[in-house]
Amino acid sequence: MPKRDREATRARLLEAARLRFAREGYDATSVRDIAKDSGVDATLIFRYFGSKKRLFDEATAAHAPPGLLDGPAEELVARMVRAVVLHDWTEYGGEHPLVAMLRSSAHEDTRQRIREEVCDTYVTALRDLAGGEKTEDAELRAELLSAWLVGIGILRSVVATPELAKAEAGDLAPHVAAVATALLGRPMSGLPKDGGSEG
Repeated sequence: MPKRDREATRARLLEAARLRFAREGYDATSVRDIAKDSGVDATLIFRYFGSKKRLFDEATAAHAPPGLLDGPAEELVARMVRAVVLHDWTEYGGEHPLVAMLRSSAHEDTRQRIREEVCDTYVTALRDLAGGEKTEDAELRAELLSAWLVGIGILRSVVATPELAKAEAGDLAPHVAAVATALLGRPMSGLPKDGGSEG
């Protein structure tokens, strides 16, 4: 098989796996389902990825969006909201890849990945804004804000509660700014105040 065809097939398998894992979790997703969705033989999954577990790890790999930690400190929370809550995650079934991992969190290694994803990227950055190690409860306040943002994302994309599902950036802005400012102990800004979802 030509290299271009192999790359296209591999990409198709990853796309199908992202959708399946996001919707159904690891245990409820079979290699045959992914292969069928991709229109290929299931043996190709093992050829390209080695195992279902390695396919899951690659399909649900979520790195911090470029530029998330760059820019004014007072706009970090706004950038996180855009990345986690308002971003268009179509390739993951419309949900942040973290949700796929949450659906598979019966596995300890997946729980560890979730901890690393949330703590290494989001909690650490928020803790630094809250005073870093100089403030005794900075870590707790950073984790509280992270939990709140993840909860918003889940209610919006998975549960689809009526108001959050239709809320735009401008609807969320004053509330996000108020809670973030209170928890971090410094003014937060950056979300547009005139509506308009960003993806």
